[in-house]
Amino acid sequence: MSAPVRQPAQTYNTSVPSADSMVRLHLSESPFGASPAAVVAVTGELDRINRYPSPEREGLVQRLSQYWELPEEQIAVANGSDELVLATALTLGDLELPGLVTAGTFPGYLAALERIGRGAVQVPLDGPRIDPAAFAERLPEHGIGYVCNPHNPCGTALPGPALDTLVGAARSSGTPLVFDEAYHEFGPKDQPQARSRLRDGTPVLALRTFSKAYGLAALRIGYALGPAELIAEVRRTLTVLPFSVNRAAQAAAVAALADQEFLGRVRQESEERRRWFCAELDRRGYRYLPSVTNFVAVAVAASGKAQDILARDHGVLVRDTGMFGFPGHLRVSLGTEEELRTFLDALDQITAGAR
Repeated sequence: MSAPVRQPAQTYNTSVPSADSMVRLHLSESPFGASPAAVVAVTGELDRINRYPSPEREGLVQRLSQYWELPEEQIAVANGSDELVLATALTLGDLELPGLVTAGTFPGYLAALERIGRGAVQVPLDGPRIDPAAFAERLPEHGIGYVCNPHNPCGTALPGPALDTLVGAARSSGTPLVFDEAYHEFGPKDQPQARSRLRDGTPVLALRTFSKAYGLAALRIGYALGPAELIAEVRRTLTVLPFSVNRAAQAAAVAALADQEFLGRVRQESEERRRWFCAELDRRGYRYLPSVTNFVAVAVAASGKAQDILARDHGVLVRDTGMFGFPGHLRVSLGTEEELRTFLDALDQITAGAR
């Protein structure tokens, strides 16, 4: 008997040869680096790299418990949000039912659900925004739901009533709902978040990462907040890879979490950079989507072609949002001002005045 033919896996964070020598505006990386305290913490672990890291990640769990004012049993730490997406897909809800995701968003949710055989249904976006009423209506028919908020690649965020609509659907149906809040630290401090809805055992989880605002992308570390019962199930799944969160990452995250002054500067400077970049886009006649994140989606009709030309001819890496199922824009990370000027000047040449 011949083995079944498998489709090749889609790589949605595509590697680019010599990427480190190019202008990197394609992966929402922080141009501000990491907290000096986090760098020191990493360095301090180098003489112990022959020792396995703590599989329970208890030091970081304790610090996160203090930071979020939640019991430790409501926190799970993993190798970035990606591992948590896979772990929740493998673990939570009715495994016989497909998951529910939105169209035109981060493809990791769909990829995880399809790879493990659950499958997924996609709810269309309402323009550049999530349609909370449509998603809430469909959620009870599914085994688990995923919502990216703030939205990647659009950069929009749900207002409080919309968030409550989604949480209410999870509460009434019992279907677990996972909010991916990777970009939340870049928004206003009063921006609604799932953390404030974690009560009464409502089956809602919030995923956070140290890759974006904290600048620890290379170390791969993230965490989930949620009801103790669901977090316990996620933790059981994560024990299959007990050492997936390396020693340096755990130490760096503890130090980064303690340095909220550094995070505050990153938030402020990111907001200023976003305002400056949007003003430049206005001045040059480009349309774009409003953003509360560290990227902006710039409207470019032939976005796939533009992405390739920018990389090939100008050494500038950006992300064609067509990869997310939302074509017609380039997602541009808020790099340094010099990098963004390089991108804008190159885009001017490509579009030749056609805005």
